[in-house]
Amino acid sequence: MKDRLVTLFGGGGFIGRYTAQALLRAGARVRIAQRDPRRAWYLKPLGGLGQTQFVAADLRHADSVARAVAGADAVVNLVGVLKGDFNAVHADGAANVAAAARAAGVGALVHISALGAGPSAASRYGRSKGEGETRVRAAFPGATILRPSTAFGREDGLTNRIAALIRMLPVVPVIAGATRLQPVFAVDIADAIVAALSGSDAAGQTLALGGPEVIEMRALYARIADWIDRDPPLVAMPGGLVGLATRLGGWAPGAPMTHDQWLMLQQDYVVGAEPDGLPLLGITPTPMAAVAPDWLVQYRRRGRFALNNMPA
Repeated sequence: MKDRLVTLFGGGGFIGRYTAQALLRAGARVRIAQRDPRRAWYLKPLGGLGQTQFVAADLRHADSVARAVAGADAVVNLVGVLKGDFNAVHADGAANVAAAARAAGVGALVHISALGAGPSAASRYGRSKGEGETRVRAAFPGATILRPSTAFGREDGLTNRIAALIRMLPVVPVIAGATRLQPVFAVDIADAIVAALSGSDAAGQTLALGGPEVIEMRALYARIADWIDRDPPLVAMPGGLVGLATRLGGWAPGAPMTHDQWLMLQQDYVVGAEPDGLPLLGITPTPMAAVAPDWLVQYRRRGRFALNNMPA
């Protein structure tokens, strides 16, 4: 990867920060492509002089995508949304990136999709991600498509949100408690992206990215509660009631969940028939228990000053 120029769409986001760091450590030059590049300026100190560039680009506008890709040796598309026009970003936008990469003669393209993506997915998110995969493959047959399960990491919206609820509420509602997840560490996703760009074996493949453990949502709540030394009652929310509530008010300002997010939780996010990408790319998946208690300590009653901070 040394001295190769990689255009990183969505580099200022959660997975983007780890991918940028991994690319910079590998010696690549990284061009962060973002609708508002100022949101990614926190990455500036991570690279050497001239190693990091920033460019304004919107996946919905093919001309801005082409400018961001010009001169790049490789391209990574991390962009995804949980609200809004899914097709414009996940399908049309992904196709714009793939077409621009092909037109620019880019050597490698990594497209980030999601487990469960496809035409039969219940959520618009999942269907649009599946359409994006199809269009990327048509425009750039040699692209590597990575399909991660739910990601966790220091800045995530998974472990931190659950821990915040447990800290705040005397009784904690659990939505979709039987849904199975295979959480994957954000650092491992970033390393998988760099590995896919570095070798030809992954070119043209669609690979799932899952962590080392499958866990039900309710069990994840219980585990996080134990890590932050709290023991509130966990109450399963009736599925029909939650579905109706999200349908009626899911788009209201401040609503905790949209109806599409509710639909996403009706399916498991575990590695299925598709190849498991982490071992194929030479990466040992990181257990959540090995890293999450380090940042979740902030949710303990006395934070880092609590006795026995780390679970046994």
